[in-house]
Amino acid sequence: MSTINQLVRKPRSKKIAKTGVPALE
Repeated sequence: MSTINQLVRKPRSKKIAKTGVPALE
């Protein structure tokens, strides 16, 4: 879950966090 926090922290990752959450896990 720490990866999601890192993505959300960045403004550009906001978009990736939505489709990157399942991919990172």
